[in-house]
Amino acid sequence: MDTIPKTLNSQSPIPLYRQLADILSAKIRSGGYPVASKIPSENRLAAEFGIGRPTVRQATDFLIRKGLLLRKRGSGTYVCAQTKEVDLFSLGGTLSAFQSKGIDVDIRIRKRIKLIDIPDGAENPFSGQDAYFFSRVSSVEGAPLLLEEMYLSAFLFPGIADMDLSGRSISRIVDEVYYMRPSGGKQTFSIGTPGPERALQLDISTETSVLVVKRFLHFPHRANGIYAELFCKTDRFAFSQNLGVLMEST
Repeated sequence: MDTIPKTLNSQSPIPLYRQLADILSAKIRSGGYPVASKIPSENRLAAEFGIGRPTVRQATDFLIRKGLLLRKRGSGTYVCAQTKEVDLFSLGGTLSAFQSKGIDVDIRIRKRIKLIDIPDGAENPFSGQDAYFFSRVSSVEGAPLLLEEMYLSAFLFPGIADMDLSGRSISRIVDEVYYMRPSGGKQTFSIGTPGPERALQLDISTETSVLVVKRFLHFPHRANGIYAELFCKTDRFAFSQNLGVLMEST
């Protein structure tokens, strides 16, 4: 288990309020601050970390917006019961709806992340550029369900190839490591056949039709910062238009 920092680094480019927010969220995830417990007061946190109350308030406001904390007027700030959220572009977050129902989801990296050259003329928005690429398959009860092929901007996400992405939410990495969230995006839907390699990953024939989702995510300083192609089997589950919410077929 990683050690939770006990001090803030005033020389870091990361704002002090974000450093404190990271410490508080780590304590919440580790059980140091249990659900429904009251976290230390602003005065106490300010004294403990040697910062002003406004900085503490920024940190707690940030965690309130993320749904980790709840402020009660005249009482204090409390840890919220964590609900499963559907991430905008992470399959790990997308499948949390199943996990919340007790359905085990296995997400395995098939091609480890690396920097590649995208050929000119490809529909991929990184055509003619270098981009990070990896792919992973999500399975339910041992049966492959989704194949995701993801491309990430080398400009926005330097060093991501050095991270172990196994079992990790890409949206959380983007938020907590790179301090970014998508500012917009679009996705297109079509029906297609997967081709030999993708069919092998999904354990289907090359003639089997799958739902193909192409997802483009924009960031404040870079359009199409992330591009993903999803190949979805529809024999057991139906896929909604709500950027990844999965609902069981009737």
